[in-house]
Amino acid sequence: MAVFTPVTLEQVNAWLACRYALGEAVEIKGINSGIENSNFFLTIRNGEVTSEFVLTLFERLAAQQLPYYLNLMGHLAQKGIPVPAPMANIEGHFLDSLNGKPATIVTKLAGSSKLEPTAAHCFQVGQMLAKMHLAGQDYALSQPNLRSLPWWRETIPVVLPHLNPAQAELIQSELVDQEDFFASDNYHALPAGPSHCDLFRDNVLFDKVAGEDQLGGFFDFYFAGTDKWLFDLAVTVNDWCIDLKTGSLKPEHYFAMMSSYMGTRELIRQEKESWPMMLRAAALRFWISRLWDFHLPRDAQMLTPHDPTHFERVLLERRKHVIDIPETV
Repeated sequence: MAVFTPVTLEQVNAWLACRYALGEAVEIKGINSGIENSNFFLTIRNGEVTSEFVLTLFERLAAQQLPYYLNLMGHLAQKGIPVPAPMANIEGHFLDSLNGKPATIVTKLAGSSKLEPTAAHCFQVGQMLAKMHLAGQDYALSQPNLRSLPWWRETIPVVLPHLNPAQAELIQSELVDQEDFFASDNYHALPAGPSHCDLFRDNVLFDKVAGEDQLGGFFDFYFAGTDKWLFDLAVTVNDWCIDLKTGSLKPEHYFAMMSSYMGTRELIRQEKESWPMMLRAAALRFWISRLWDFHLPRDAQMLTPHDPTHFERVLLERRKHVIDIPETV
């Protein structure tokens, strides 16, 4: 999240008055994390009640793509999964437009991100991720993960001129391996459904309950798609369960997340056999996107692209050390 399209308090109040029945905005503040959309914390007063929301203006996604994400959040919220609930406008739609951009308002979750998670945090995330996958099984809409293999094929040639020879060989070699994996019988047998596809540490909130950290919710679903659930789990493990300096897995964190996930949704044989390649796929996906954001940046207020070499290290680790499902799970 960043700010590419500024919005003033006067502009948002004129919009709210015409398009919503939520009340009057008394404060708007830009959010300075992430790199895809313009995001703002929005405080709205309705009579004597003041409520917190998040306003998002979509910078890259087309309006026809957005109902998938917004209705998915609405579906999951109704199923009891702690996610931001989108607010309907006066016509009953979750999607509107502001300052020439598609826009939406969602509820603001309580809590804060745990950027140095413990194994206990990983356990809660793994369990809720499995619950989210199961809750999405009957979601009516379908839309592919827009940052999957077709996008990798399109984007690698664009970033290739910015790589040194060793990096170029690595990224092209891994793409060939992933093309073979995606064409395999095992891959096609993997269970699929709505997936977050970007469940990093900064997209999960924890709140204090009786002095203990309790998962407050998952947010930022705008990379979500209908994909293999195993990919969603691999993306999450590759961020939550690693040493950020080396990319290597932390055994206690890894076991906590895998045991809680599999205690809620059991993995089938093909998922267990595909796990090492899926961890590599998840690392490749974010190496490519970070290379793209770093070398082909867009102008934005408060935008700082992520270091792409982080996921290069993670990919090298996954290629060097094959990671299996923990035997005791």
